[in-house]
Amino acid sequence: MLQGYSLEVLPRTAAKIESFKALLPVGTRVYIANVEGTDFEDMIQTARRIRGEGFDVMPHFPARLIKDAAEFETSLARYRDEAGVDQALLIGGGVTRPVGAYDNTMQMLETGLFDKYGFKRIHIAGHPEGNPDIDKDGTSRRVDEALLWKQSFSDRTDAEMAIATQFFFDAKPVFEWSERLKKMGVDLPIHVGISGPAKLQTLIKYAIACGVGPSIKVLKKRAMDVTKLLMPYEPTDVVSAIASHVAATPDTTIQQVHLFPLGGIKACVEWADRQNESMRQAGAA
Repeated sequence: MLQGYSLEVLPRTAAKIESFKALLPVGTRVYIANVEGTDFEDMIQTARRIRGEGFDVMPHFPARLIKDAAEFETSLARYRDEAGVDQALLIGGGVTRPVGAYDNTMQMLETGLFDKYGFKRIHIAGHPEGNPDIDKDGTSRRVDEALLWKQSFSDRTDAEMAIATQFFFDAKPVFEWSERLKKMGVDLPIHVGISGPAKLQTLIKYAIACGVGPSIKVLKKRAMDVTKLLMPYEPTDVVSAIASHVAATPDTTIQQVHLFPLGGIKACVEWADRQNESMRQAGAA
């Protein structure tokens, strides 16, 4: 599962990496997160730099943070012309009130601008444990309706689409979610979000801020064990569970892992490298 993983960075965290080429495996896709308050010039500079080092770059497009159609079109044109970008992750944007014309990612897709500017691959967000910001009644009704719409969009266009999920700490609900989507008629490939190694306190803080669902109980249970409290969390068990499920379920739509380096980019990549090396040695033996 860790061969061919993708990685998420912020402009400020990417700036701390001297060379992505020396750090990442060839072919790694690098997502660039665009959170509230991020300067677009930092986004475009980060995209240009990482693309220049030979990696596919997938910047976030947060619907509720885009002022208007002109700003949206300008950002697409600049990503294409200045950084050679042809991939995008579409997200709602994480703010209660939109700052401009767009309230959801479907409105961005309907503009036709991604096609106009040659964006070939488009990923959308997935929430295996629900999204209380969208479905405030505790159901998954609105999220499910949006995924069905996006599946239909994928079926009628030639865009390469996939679902990139929020990170989680318990794999079983994700398996159940992926099977439920298939029964609904959503068969887009799923890239499961995994937090890289980090201090437990750091993970709990991010999990609460990002609205991680019931699997946060895994962290809280670990926090109650004094012997584990001071040890960095590593996602080895959850990735192993995903790999076992994929191996045992040939028709699963779960395809690969997307890493959130919440404890640092270098620590995350080094952990993934250790797991891959371990598997290579086991295979050789």
